[in-house]
Amino acid sequence: MNGSTRRVAITGIGLVTPLGNDVGSTWPALVAGRSGIAGIANFDASGFPVRIAAEVKDFDPAARVSDRKMLKFANRLNQFALAAAEEAILDAEVAPRPETASRWGCVVGAGMMGVGYSELSRVQARFAPDGEFDARAMIASGGETADPVVFCRSQTNAGIALLSRRFGIEGYCNSVHTACASGGQAVGTALKLIRRGHADFALAGGFDSMIHPEGVASFCLLGALSADNDSPDRASRPFDRTRNGFVLGEGAGFLVLEELQAARRRGARIYAELAGEGNSLSCYRITDSHPSGDGAIQAMRRALADAQLEPRDISYINAHGTSTLMNDRSECAAIKAVFGVDAERVRVSSTKSMMGHLIAAAGAVEAAICALAIHHGTMPMNANLSDDDPECDLNFVRGRALVGPIEAALSNSFGFGGSNSCLALRRVSANS
Repeated sequence: MNGSTRRVAITGIGLVTPLGNDVGSTWPALVAGRSGIAGIANFDASGFPVRIAAEVKDFDPAARVSDRKMLKFANRLNQFALAAAEEAILDAEVAPRPETASRWGCVVGAGMMGVGYSELSRVQARFAPDGEFDARAMIASGGETADPVVFCRSQTNAGIALLSRRFGIEGYCNSVHTACASGGQAVGTALKLIRRGHADFALAGGFDSMIHPEGVASFCLLGALSADNDSPDRASRPFDRTRNGFVLGEGAGFLVLEELQAARRRGARIYAELAGEGNSLSCYRITDSHPSGDGAIQAMRRALADAQLEPRDISYINAHGTSTLMNDRSECAAIKAVFGVDAERVRVSSTKSMMGHLIAAAGAVEAAICALAIHHGTMPMNANLSDDDPECDLNFVRGRALVGPIEAALSNSFGFGGSNSCLALRRVSANS
């Protein structure tokens, strides 16, 4: 149980999602139940069995990133990160200054793939057109293949390097790579930084973009994606009996975290308290969680204990809810094991039903959604849930968003490889 007296407030939020390029467009779309899933537009997917995804639409990095020189070094997912992080910093109305830079931390959940498909395709076309790689031709060619900027853009730590440079962060920095749990674990790491006194502020979040031929092909080979190409807005249906796979999404979500009393003293708007986090590592299968929900059970129990909350204190759970057969059943089993009789009361929804699965960004975006839900007193619905799976018999928010006070919420993120993350958030009142 957390013994620290340093509580942590969420004072800034920034989003780039399939529903909108900022918080101001994403949140209303989410509450209205709109879908961000459509036919793939970023490349020709006509030859793929899956031709739908939840893409970020009409994104202009030059309009969203004020320091345009940074864009030279940023690929698509890093552009999302820069835009969402800048929105979060502006929203919090606090930023690193020379005298505070070492007291700022930055922790990110970063995408798994650093080299863009277009770059791989150009290399193949020039230096291996017949399938045999010609290393001498590459070395002799110069141009893009010898450009160090191209190499720097491809590094998996490029995102955190750009963020720390852009905002002048000189304290603790780390990049988390735990697949779908990355964003949640990054936010949880930032929470511990502030609690332990290693930082007074933290920029924490996640970003990813795998909607390209290699990413889509990889998940198709795993059989993980829904191929409901003719009804994209219905393709992601977590917990529905007819679900047949997740929908790949992309985007970024960032939070500004700071010590709660300091936030109060400066008159900051506090969306919610980041009250606890729990993690576990399941050793079952790389792509499946245990049917009992074992790893998820551990993560949720640890988050509740860390936040000094009981199951009866939780109003809402933003479920991992990918819309795959085994994941949804496993998560429901875990929630029932942790919450007992309270599983019949607590409201549950998966916002992946509207924005798809943002992979490394999912945990951070969904933590931001929980903070917004607490702040606005509104639980987003679980879209496309019409045919109940008897093994997923929880109290889902369905039909429309549910308006009402949310005292505390959990955000679940469970990743390939068995990494499990759960974040606990709590409403902050004048007396709490």
